[in-house]
Amino acid sequence: MASKQSTRPSGKSVPRKRTSPIQKILLKIRPAWVSRVGHDMARGMDIRVDFEQQLQRFFDLLEQSVTTGDPAWMDSILMDWAKSSTETELEEEPYHVSFLINRMIALTIQVASESLTKQQALDLLAAVIPIYTYGLEVVARYEMETRVAHISNEMDKVQQQMKRVDKSKSAFISVAAHELKTPITLIEGYASMMEDLMRAGKGVSLDSLLAGMTTGIDRLRAIVDDMIDVSMIDNALLKLNYQPMQISQMVEALRLEARDILQRRKLTIEIHDFEGSKQWLYVDPARMMQAIRNVINNAIKYTPDGGTITIDGRTKQAFIEVTISDTGIGISNDNQTVIFEKFGQLGRVDLHSSGKTKFKGGGPGLGLPIARGILEAHGGSIWVESEGYDEKNCPGSRFHILIPARAESPDAEMTKLFSSLESRTEKKNGQENSSNYNPAS
Repeated sequence: MASKQSTRPSGKSVPRKRTSPIQKILLKIRPAWVSRVGHDMARGMDIRVDFEQQLQRFFDLLEQSVTTGDPAWMDSILMDWAKSSTETELEEEPYHVSFLINRMIALTIQVASESLTKQQALDLLAAVIPIYTYGLEVVARYEMETRVAHISNEMDKVQQQMKRVDKSKSAFISVAAHELKTPITLIEGYASMMEDLMRAGKGVSLDSLLAGMTTGIDRLRAIVDDMIDVSMIDNALLKLNYQPMQISQMVEALRLEARDILQRRKLTIEIHDFEGSKQWLYVDPARMMQAIRNVINNAIKYTPDGGTITIDGRTKQAFIEVTISDTGIGISNDNQTVIFEKFGQLGRVDLHSSGKTKFKGGGPGLGLPIARGILEAHGGSIWVESEGYDEKNCPGSRFHILIPARAESPDAEMTKLFSSLESRTEKKNGQENSSNYNPAS
């Protein structure tokens, strides 16, 4: 009896391809193999569905490689898997695809021993092991190249960061030396003048000279305090004394503190009443005021005379967001994260000025890093938005300060103390209101 023929549209008949014994074996173990590998290696139901699709594709190409004797059929899926490695996998599991193939070999042996006769299992392994070995060679080579490239890239990043830190540290030393030298020179000058007057025996009042020395000492103390604060923040030694405080109170106190500077520079500070500004929060008032003060001082420094600084805010889930906007020279995109780093943004040292209230005045460049450290110690954060740096058009900057709306102090005793004081105050106010009540009115 004649064998069955398949006919092409042209009318020519072609013999139907016969299924080889190894193809029959592959067809037999396919469902069990896909199920075993999928359940053994996938990490979740959502991943398993996609992974099983990948396994079906892998098995198709494995069968094609066995049938043709050309393992290169596996290249496409092997390279897809190798290229899908994430940054985390490169750092923690640099050879996870190689592990995957090794595990497939072990599971293939298990499925073959359970589903096939001894001879069929030997025939299967003799056909697929060379394909698996080829796949391991391809993947291992690619993963090694990818790993080396990743490490080289990370080393380049670290090297660039070290260069920037070294450059910034050198600038910081120069600026800090200048900042420290100025008050020391001031103190030395006033002390010398006082010595000359005392030697001359003149009965001249020394009040103005003593005031000058006090100014120099205060300035010196402020610089040293900033350096100590940075060290405490770096070493996680910053301790917070939580007390109830309103943002409106802190902002108003800072406005009064800067009144003389604002008048001298003809700057206007606008404080908006916003939701959450009068809410009682548990923060370290001194440290929180220091952080907000540093941001306001930054706005003063980089806003030309006659400009405006605006303080506004809003509630944002479990936080209160305070925004400090200015009409200053702005911040370039490259520096919008750098300014919060130690030694990050100091400007040109040769143009440095020690006048903290002058336009583009100086300082050791630690104000914003300290502000970030204080806010992060509270569980908050700070970032800045700006269209860029332009001294002519002055696009301005907007700093966002995120403060946790903490209704209780982490210290239970402190919460109990202030709750007791609050209840007494409310009781006293209620008694006063009752005594002032006039039924005839």
